[in-house]
Amino acid sequence: MTGDLESIKDELRDFARERCWEKFHSPKNLSMALIVEVAELVEHFQWLTEEHSYVRNRSKVKEISYELSDILMYLIRLADILDIDLIAAYREKMEINRAKYPPKSGFED
Repeated sequence: MTGDLESIKDELRDFARERCWEKFHSPKNLSMALIVEVAELVEHFQWLTEEHSYVRNRSKVKEISYELSDILMYLIRLADILDIDLIAAYREKMEINRAKYPPKSGFED
């Protein structure tokens, strides 16, 4: 996974460089773009019931996959600009979450 993430990061860096977009890829701009993409994802689920949000239509799932891909690309690019190791940050945050939210004993509702 780490190798895949590194290759995606390199590909996105090259993609931006080839188009002279680096000047636009500030943390502020990338985080704002990330929010826009998350909003586009939310649009697919807006007004649906919980049950209907489990989309089974193949073309709708494909559209959603593209929104998730856009989110992933902006997230990876932002982490790259800020020199954040997403895998290391994920692992550290999961340890925090494990301590903060221990497994249920089976008696909670």
